[in-house]
Amino acid sequence: HISAFWQDELIRQPGDIFRLKPEDIAKREGWGEVSANKLIAAIEERRRISLDRFINALGIPQVGQATARLLARHYRSLAHWRSEMEAAQDPESPARAHLLDVHGIGEDMAADIIGFFAEPHNRAVLDDLAREVTVLDYEAPTQASQSPLAGKTIVFTGGLEAMSRSEAKARAEALGANVASSVSAKTDYVVIGADAGSKAAKAAALGVTTLDEAAWLELAGLAPAEAG
Repeated sequence: HISAFWQDELIRQPGDIFRLKPEDIAKREGWGEVSANKLIAAIEERRRISLDRFINALGIPQVGQATARLLARHYRSLAHWRSEMEAAQDPESPARAHLLDVHGIGEDMAADIIGFFAEPHNRAVLDDLAREVTVLDYEAPTQASQSPLAGKTIVFTGGLEAMSRSEAKARAEALGANVASSVSAKTDYVVIGADAGSKAAKAAALGVTTLDEAAWLELAGLAPAEAG
């Protein structure tokens, strides 16, 4: 149906989907008033969309469902994400460094995301969609929103005994934390494991709160016996 609507110039950009009228569809072959009204009703129900689904729907290369959720959790709102990505076009900007600091975002993926916002056409599509849909701010799950880690930025360094680093990062994210790969003045906690390197020293120099593994497990709601 999308292909047919495109060929007949009923839609030319994503926002046009929300401007379809039942009378334009009902007269088409294979359609009628009832089916046209059902389609419009279904479209109307999609005018409110979660931030992660919206990001995923943009079709940015390398940005699938998992990365869309990651970006939504990290930036929290479409307006904040967009302003940061537009600022990140400056290679020396804090916004670019912040994007690269998001756990799971590498140089290639960051380039694709920033490149999307560098295109005037894509920004125009976003402006148009903003007039038709409401993109909901990210809301952490109830458990995460009540966690002491909710909204905090955490860095792991060194080896942990009770769990792998990937398990610890997954636990932190499940509790609403943003896991970063480097320490900055905006870091809230640095979890220091065995053989920690320069990140521990930088945390001390910046006055960032450091946690040993036992303190991390307590903050994460994991008694040592439960971990792993």
